[in-house]
Amino acid sequence: EVQLVESGGGLVQAGGSLRLSCEASGFTFDDDAIGWFRQAPGKEREGVSCISSSGGTTYYADSVKGRFTISRDNAKSTVYLQMDSLNPADTAVYYCWVPTPGPTDWWGPGTQVTVSS
Repeated sequence: EVQLVESGGGLVQAGGSLRLSCEASGFTFDDDAIGWFRQAPGKEREGVSCISSSGGTTYYADSVKGRFTISRDNAKSTVYLQMDSLNPADTAVYYCWVPTPGPTDWWGPGTQVTVSS
């Protein structure tokens, strides 16, 4: 059974930092790209960042470029999202995501990030 478990969310003041983690199990972690989406209240889920299976290629949404850094530790089956210079617009539930060739991708349950002004 595939499991993606996020952690590291919380409440932080504007300008602060958080580091999200997503520990994966139930599949061959280093075979797959993995990434993060987020969903703010009343808004659609949006892609934030993703990283290739080897870690050599990364993608960032324009809204987080230069502030967020994605990384992965294949030995620990874990992906990280270092979030710096947070602002209230970053407030959202953050979801770990694995794209699959099947009809549905894999998703974690999400972790809440709240940035106060």
